[in-house]
Amino acid sequence: MTTVNDPEVRTRIHVDTSICGGRPHIRGTRVRVADILEMLAEGVPQEDILADYPYLSEADLRAALAFGAAASAHRIILAA
Repeated sequence: MTTVNDPEVRTRIHVDTSICGGRPHIRGTRVRVADILEMLAEGVPQEDILADYPYLSEADLRAALAFGAAASAHRIILAA
């Protein structure tokens, strides 16, 4: 199982305030993690994503999923 702590994930996902408004993206690209997650959530097959973005790899898509899973695991406290 790929997790956000895997070295491969940490080397693929990058955050830089000068790229994509500081949002997490695939290193060396301007493809945001959120863009990948949205495409997958809409049912776009991985093969289509990789065809449209030939500079991405299956490992990039797995890293985006792992990052999204970790981000959704954080507690959210709502004020009453």
